[in-house]
Amino acid sequence: MSVLTTYSTRLLVGSVLVILATTACVRDEQSPGYEYMPDMYRSPAIEAYVDYGEIRDTIHDELATTKSVRRPVEGTVPFSDQAMNDIPFTIPNTFEGYESAGEILKSPLAETEDIIREGQLIYADFCVHCHGKTGKGDGPVVEMGGHPPPPAYDSPQMADLPEGKMFHAITYGKGLMGPHKSQLSKLDRWKVIAFVKTLQASDDEGEAENDNQEENAEEGTSEN
Repeated sequence: MSVLTTYSTRLLVGSVLVILATTACVRDEQSPGYEYMPDMYRSPAIEAYVDYGEIRDTIHDELATTKSVRRPVEGTVPFSDQAMNDIPFTIPNTFEGYESAGEILKSPLAETEDIIREGQLIYADFCVHCHGKTGKGDGPVVEMGGHPPPPAYDSPQMADLPEGKMFHAITYGKGLMGPHKSQLSKLDRWKVIAFVKTLQASDDEGEAENDNQEENAEEGTSEN
């Protein structure tokens, strides 16, 4: 082997070692080193909701706040314990919508004592002035203001009124009653309906139950 061939071989081997050493040097100790055209055979793993501002050991400030997933489409409802208030109410404010609400709309709340008590507090703030404390339509606006009385909740007209129609009426208003959707959230509407359903009972047991609930509500208010 000639001297020139030996020198060339050593130069080639040395160059390869230098290249390998150079390309293997990166700042990240966990990195496997530089790769030649890695995107051709390996797609980078991207986790949802993580910002990526570092690419190939280079910091890109313009990408530091870039999301790795698309934004939710318009109208997406977030899931939470208050999701009920975010879901649109799509039943229209028409006679047909009122009748439809009575058939298909049901309360999502369990009518527990706590829910009924909370509903009674809401009723005292928004309803009692017309409907009266016991739902007889004898509130102060009627008794002292001469306002036409609303029908009693335990009357034949109202005793069997479905909760879906109540929700529709509270939302859009009905007759002389104005809409309350801007004052009461959907959750609060269902709570007050849970209490109103106790006023639909015309027997003595129902009235006794309402008296007990009223006492409990007053105790809860005084404690707060």
